[in-house]
Amino acid sequence: MMFSPDWMQWYDALQKPSWTPAPATIGLIWSFLYPIIAISFGFILIQILRKKLPWATGLPFMVNLIANLAFTPLQFGLRNLDLALIDIVIVWVTILCCMGAVWRQYRWVAWAQLPYLAWVTLATALQTFIWLDN
Repeated sequence: MMFSPDWMQWYDALQKPSWTPAPATIGLIWSFLYPIIAISFGFILIQILRKKLPWATGLPFMVNLIANLAFTPLQFGLRNLDLALIDIVIVWVTILCCMGAVWRQYRWVAWAQLPYLAWVTLATALQTFIWLDN
């Protein structure tokens, strides 16, 4: 999906709460979170491939990754605040599902999702405010 060059102008023109993080801050946070996600989700994939976990355990991880990757095209490509809000809620719910799915076997993976959950909780609140105000 191609983004038109004025996506940032569109986003800047939206009504946003005063506590909206700056784009540079958002990028910095994701540069911290993506390695955590890659390592922990990759570990779960390896455990599934080794048959130490059932395939069903990986389902919330797969849904989470798809929804996470879909957010930017929905929000900035399609400029669809409705779908972006639904998507970010799916990301939030699936983080909780991921944590629950591996809690007994691999608690470290569940604990590792806490920064991701915290950020997506803030992002969900932000997206909700943007959706309500625009």
